[in-house]
Amino acid sequence: MFSSAVPFKNQHYAELKKNCIKDKKLFEDPEFPATKESLYFRRPLPGVVEWKRPGEISSRPHLFVGGISSHDLNQGLVGNCWFVAACSCLALKPDLWKKVIVDWKEQEWDPKHPESYAGIFHFQFWIFGKWVDVVVDDRLPTINGELIYCHSKDNNEFWSALLEKAYAKLSGCYESLEGGNTGDAVVDFSGAVSEAINLEAEAYYKDQKKQDQLFEDLLKVYEYGGIISCSIKAQPHEIELKMANGLVKGHAYSVTAVKRVRLGHGLLAYFKNETIPLIRMRNPWGKTEWKGAWSDSSEEWSKVGDTERGNLGITVEDDGEFWMSFTDWCKSFSDADVCRLINTSVISLRKAWHEVVHFGSWTKHAEPLLNRCGGCANHRQTFLQNPQYLFDVTKEVDEVLISLQQRDMKIHRKFGQGENLTIGFGVFKVELNRKYRMHDVLTQKCVATSTYINARTVFMRCMLTQGRYVIIPTTFKPHTLGDYMIRVFTDVDSGCRELTEDKPKVRCWTPFVGYPQAVTHVYVHEAEGLQNQDSSGGADPYVIISCEGQSVQSTVKKDTLQPEFATSAIFYRKKPRKPITVEVWNSNAVKDEFMGQVVLSGLVKDNSDPQKLQLRKQDEQMADEMPGNISLRIITSTQLTAM
Repeated sequence: MFSSAVPFKNQHYAELKKNCIKDKKLFEDPEFPATKESLYFRRPLPGVVEWKRPGEISSRPHLFVGGISSHDLNQGLVGNCWFVAACSCLALKPDLWKKVIVDWKEQEWDPKHPESYAGIFHFQFWIFGKWVDVVVDDRLPTINGELIYCHSKDNNEFWSALLEKAYAKLSGCYESLEGGNTGDAVVDFSGAVSEAINLEAEAYYKDQKKQDQLFEDLLKVYEYGGIISCSIKAQPHEIELKMANGLVKGHAYSVTAVKRVRLGHGLLAYFKNETIPLIRMRNPWGKTEWKGAWSDSSEEWSKVGDTERGNLGITVEDDGEFWMSFTDWCKSFSDADVCRLINTSVISLRKAWHEVVHFGSWTKHAEPLLNRCGGCANHRQTFLQNPQYLFDVTKEVDEVLISLQQRDMKIHRKFGQGENLTIGFGVFKVELNRKYRMHDVLTQKCVATSTYINARTVFMRCMLTQGRYVIIPTTFKPHTLGDYMIRVFTDVDSGCRELTEDKPKVRCWTPFVGYPQAVTHVYVHEAEGLQNQDSSGGADPYVIISCEGQSVQSTVKKDTLQPEFATSAIFYRKKPRKPITVEVWNSNAVKDEFMGQVVLSGLVKDNSDPQKLQLRKQDEQMADEMPGNISLRIITSTQLTAM
C-alpha cells in the first residue's frame, strides 16, 4: 500500500540514502535546509539556534527507547499542542504509527553497522486523499543543546522530533504549525474521517439523554480504533491559561481511553454490575492535570475495586494523564474532534462501509452556467452553479456519512495567507430518475444542511430514507475559489457521481426524433380511499409515473390503505401535449394487481396548490374489480426550459 506513496518534492528516500552511503556523507536536505527560513517567517526564536544531529545530542541515539508510548512526548516552544496531542493518539495505535513511521526497523540506528547510517529519514502522511512520502535529514534545531520543539522524555529518543520535522516541511516551516486542529493531524496520520463536536453549544451536560448517546458514540469510536481529542475554547489572551481546576484553556488534549468503570469491591461488584462512564486524557505538556472528581488521588477511586483499578492502570503521579467523569468532561470542555477509522474492507467481522471519493474545485468562469463557485443557499441566484453530486439510498432507511475537506492551507502562512475557507454543503432529495444538474431549488426538498465553518473538514451524519439525493458542496460566499475532496459513506454502493450535464445532449439524430420542449416535475404525495386487497385486510400499494416511454416506480408501501408515496419524477418532454399517467398497483406475491390511474393530459401548467385527482378506471373490463372513491394527491410543475 505504502510503496505507492507519492514522493514529496520528488525526493526518493531509497535512492537518496543509497547515494549518501556510497559517497560516505550524511544527508543534507536542500528542500528543507538548516536555516531560519525553515524555522519561522515572523517571530524569531528566543536564543541562538544550532542545528544538531541526534548523535551530537546523545551518545546513544535511537528512534524508539523502550517502544513507542503516548507518554513519550512533550511540547516544545512552538504552540503546536494540537500536533503533539495527535502524536500521543498515534502512539496508542500500532497499526497507524507503523504506516506513518514507515520502515521503522530499517530506520533505527544500528550501532553494529554505523556505516549504514546516512542521516536521512522518511515518514508518510495521508494528504488530500493520497499517501505522501516525506524525506528529512536528521539536523534538529536546538538552543543551549536542548531540542526546541517536540521532544521525547528520554533525551536519546528521536521519533517525535523527526516526525514533527517532516510535518513542518509539509507545512513550509515550524512556525506554520503554530495553532492547528488535532483532528486534522490525525486525518493526516490515518486517512480517518474527522467530526468536530461543539460540546458547549450542544450543552450535553444539561441533557442526560443526549449525553448518554454521545458517550455510546465515543465508546464505539474508541473500541473501533478511532481517535478522539478535546480542547477548551479561549480568547487570544487566554491561550494556554491554567485554570483553577487544573485544566488549560486553548490547549489540545488527547483522549486515551473511554470506559464504563465498574463500581464496588469483590464479587458484590460483579453481581450489582453498577458502572460509571469515565474518560481518560493526556496533557501534551506531560504534566498539569485535572484536580476534580476522579483525578489521580481523588476519593472517588475508593469506590472502585483493586482489580478494576489495576486493569485501568491508575497511577498517582503528575504525568499529564488523568481520568474524569463523562459529565464533568462534557461540562469542562467546549470542543471535541472525533476521528473515525471507517472500515471499508469487504472481509470484516464488523460493519463495513462503501466509500466514494470525489475531488473538485470551486472555479470561476465568464459563462454563468459554467461557474462552480456560487456560494451557499443564501445566494439563490448562484447557489445551483456549484458542483453537484448525485447518490442513491437503496435501503428503506440508511445512515449516510458525508465529509467535505478542503486543501490544507498552512503552507501559505509564510506569505500572509493560509486561512481556511468557510465551507459546507446541502443535501437535497430529488426525483428518482434525475440525471442532469438541478437548476431550480424550489422544486427540490433540502433534507440536511451541514454547519458552515472555516475548518479544514466539515462532517455530517444523517439518516436518509430510500430515494435519490444530490449533495451540493459550497463556499459560504460566491466567487471564492478553492479545491476540495468529498467522501460519501453508505451501507451499500450508492452510485455516487458528479452531475456534469445541464440537459440532454443534442445528437445528430435529435432533429428527427425531436428536441425536448418542456420539463415537467411530477410529485405524487399520498393516496386515499384504498380498499382492502389482501387476505390480511390491507394493501401493499405503489405507484408508477409514466411519460413518453419513460417510467418511475415508487417503493412498495407495506400493509397500508393510506400510503404516503412522496415520489417524484422529472421528464424532458419532446411532445408536451402527450399525457402523463400515474398508475396505482397493489403488490402481490403471485401477480401485482392494477388499482387505477390518473391521466394528466396536455401541457400541464404550474399547479402549486395540491389537489385531489380522481383515479380513472382503465377500462370497463376492470370495473367490477376496481374500488371506488380512490384519490391521489399530485403536484405538477412544467417549464419550457431544462432544469
